[in-house]
Amino acid sequence: MKDKIIIGTRGSRLALWQAEFVRAQLKEKHPQISVELEIIKTFGDRQQNVSLTEIGGQGVFVKELETALIANRIDLAVHSLKDLPTILPENLHISAVLKREDVRDALVVGKESNANSISDLPENAVVGTSSLRRASQIKNLRPDLQIKDLRGNVDTRIAKLDAGEYDAIILAAAGLKRLGCEHRITVFLSFDEMLPQVGQGALAIETRKEDLMTNNLVAVLNDAETRACVEAERAFLRGLGGGCQFPIAAHARIEENEMRLEGLVAKPDGSEILRDARTGDSAKARENGELLALRLLAKGAQNLINIQK
Repeated sequence: MKDKIIIGTRGSRLALWQAEFVRAQLKEKHPQISVELEIIKTFGDRQQNVSLTEIGGQGVFVKELETALIANRIDLAVHSLKDLPTILPENLHISAVLKREDVRDALVVGKESNANSISDLPENAVVGTSSLRRASQIKNLRPDLQIKDLRGNVDTRIAKLDAGEYDAIILAAAGLKRLGCEHRITVFLSFDEMLPQVGQGALAIETRKEDLMTNNLVAVLNDAETRACVEAERAFLRGLGGGCQFPIAAHARIEENEMRLEGLVAKPDGSEILRDARTGDSAKARENGELLALRLLAKGAQNLINIQK
């Protein structure tokens, strides 16, 4: 039995909160184990002045963590699941997915603004986001709004809003809640307004496949319902051949053993959105995702994706 576990994490306040949360959960389940954190700076962290689409999108926040895992420097890596590519290195896997936080996006407006929704924003207002998924859906709702790239951690993004660089910004509700910033949320966006990013709100633990001891230790943290939902969403994304560099969104939920999965693909300017949903057996998560991807491909989703390649 191991007597020490090393968790690899990025160094942002949110990433550290997530790693500390996992450490606390592991200590509660396995009080005899020492759990330490190792902070690893990723390529995405070093490129704060460059848009995510320019530096490669999905995966830029995980590669160095995965390298440390493969090299046995750390025993597990904690990720925001939305950052993880749908295809992992051959010897690594997701060994646990924790119970999901709020999956919605949130609108945050400047302190002097009276706007209470996207429709309330002034004409030609400047909205900050680094996400093509968010930008396309915002432009579909309000073509007049000006989208301005927004990078940095949650605190930095809010500070830029308060400094007047933006009229409003869009952030994941989960991150704001985890950092105690829920009071800054102007309104939670409905799924009709803003379908979330694949895996949004969920934390994933990545480990080496052959490290059976660590896999067994973290298995108790896995939430089966959340895992099924995100597996469907990730299968949908994989089926479309996309990542976060494309405006693709999905959300799955389970009610009475049935899974409802919604997905969309959009043009970056929001002028065209393909959206569909399917209901299926919750035990067939990947199949649900794959079938929904095929349905959208049949409607022409590949043409929208090809425009951006």
